[in-house]
Amino acid sequence: MSRPRRGESLSLTIDDLAFGGEGVGRADGYVVFVRGGLPGDRLRVRLAEARARFGRGVIEAVETPSPDRVEAPCPYFGRCGGCRLQHLAYPAQLAFKAKQVADCLQRLGGLGRFEIRPIVPAPELYGYRNKMEFTVAEVAGEPVVGLHEAERYDSVLDVERCLLQPDALNALLDEVRRDLRERRLSVYDQAAGDGLLRFLMLREGRRTGETMANIVATAPEIETLAPLAERLRARVPSTVSVVLNVNAKKASVAVGTEEHLLAGRDHINESLGGLTFQISANSFFKTNTAQAERLFALVEAACALTGMETVFDLFSGTGAISLLLAPRCRRLFGIEVAATAVEDAVRNARANGIDNCTFLSGEVRHHLPELIRNGVKAEVVVADPPRAGFHPKALQALVALGPARIVYVSCNPGTLARDAGDLTRAGYRLEWVQPVDMFPHTPHIEAIARLTRGG
Repeated sequence: MSRPRRGESLSLTIDDLAFGGEGVGRADGYVVFVRGGLPGDRLRVRLAEARARFGRGVIEAVETPSPDRVEAPCPYFGRCGGCRLQHLAYPAQLAFKAKQVADCLQRLGGLGRFEIRPIVPAPELYGYRNKMEFTVAEVAGEPVVGLHEAERYDSVLDVERCLLQPDALNALLDEVRRDLRERRLSVYDQAAGDGLLRFLMLREGRRTGETMANIVATAPEIETLAPLAERLRARVPSTVSVVLNVNAKKASVAVGTEEHLLAGRDHINESLGGLTFQISANSFFKTNTAQAERLFALVEAACALTGMETVFDLFSGTGAISLLLAPRCRRLFGIEVAATAVEDAVRNARANGIDNCTFLSGEVRHHLPELIRNGVKAEVVVADPPRAGFHPKALQALVALGPARIVYVSCNPGTLARDAGDLTRAGYRLEWVQPVDMFPHTPHIEAIARLTRGG
C-alpha cells in the first residue's frame, strides 16, 4: 500500500513506547509515533507529519483504551511539556523504564553478558521534587509564571500548581505570580531581548523544610525585587533564602553570572544519610531526596569499601556521594565543574567533621589527567555525569587510571551504554545494572552500573 499522507486519519494499535515516551504504532508496516499513546491503545490518529520512514500522529479518538491507561490528575496534562506518563499506571511506567535501560544497553553498548536488576520504584509518586524551574513570560498582556507547553519552546503555560513539587514550593510560586501582577513588574521578552524577570527557580530541603526562591533577571535591580523577597519571607514561613541571579545574555538558562542575596541566607540545608548539606542556588543536588537516599545506599554497597581505598568521585556536585563514602575510605577526591557546588561541598565536609576529602573545581577531563600525572591512584571511582555522559578525554583518563571498580550513576541509558561499551573494550567487565526510578510520570530513568577491571 502507498505511504500515508499528512492530514490523513488512521486507525492503529499502539504496541510500544519510544524512549521519549511517545506511543509507537504501525499502519500496514508504516511506523507512527503518537504523543499520549499507550501500549494496548486502539487509536484514531491524524497524521501531523509524514516522512519516508515514519510519521507522527495526533490522537483524534481513543477507540479502545489500554488496560494500563488511567486518568491523569493534573489539569495541565497533555498541554504541559513536563509529565508525559501521568496517564500510565505506575507499574507499567516501571516496566517501560526497565525495558528502556535493557534495550539501550543491549542495542547500543555491544556488551557481553551482565545482570539487569529489578527496577527500584519511587516511594512518592507526587510532590517528590525538591527543585523546580519556571519561566516568566507575558501572555496576552498578562505576566505568567509557568512551564513550556508540550513541543513548544516559544509558549509558556501559566501553571498555578505543579503536582510534582511540594505544597511550600507551590505557595512560593503563587506569591511570586501575585506580586508580578500586582506591581506590574517588567517581564523579559526573548524576541526583543529586553525586560527584567526571566526565571523562577524553587528549592526545598525535604528533611529540613527550608525553602529557597531564586529569581533570575537581566539586571541587578535589588531595590525593585526587595519587596518581593520580603513578601515571600512573610507569607511563606519556610522561606529562608531569596536570591537574585543576573543573566543578561541571550542564552535562555536559569543560571546567572552574578548572584545577590535579597533576603535570608544564600543557601538552604538538607539532611541525607545522617549528614547535613548546604545547597546554594546553582548547585547540583539530586532532585528526589527520598529516592536519592536509596540510590546512594546502592552506590555505597557497589563500592564495597574496606576503609583502605582512595576514591575518586567524578561530577561530585555538592559532595553528597563523596561525604557519604568518606567515612568508609582512606581518602577521597571530588571533581566538579560548578564552582559554587564545590564551595558547598567544602562547607558540607567541614560542617560534618569530614577531613579526608579534597574537592577540585573544574572539568573532569582536565583534573583527572593531572591527578594521574601527580601520582595519585584510586582503587574505586564513582561517576555521576550529566546526560551527555563522559567527554572522550575524561573516559581515556579513567581507563589510564585503571581503578579496580567503577560505579557509574547515569541519567541517560544511551550514554551509559556508549561509555560502558568503551570501558568493556578497554578491559572492564560490566557486572550489573540497577535501574532506579527517580522521576515518576516522566520518561526519565536513572541507573547504576558496576564495572570491574579484568575478566
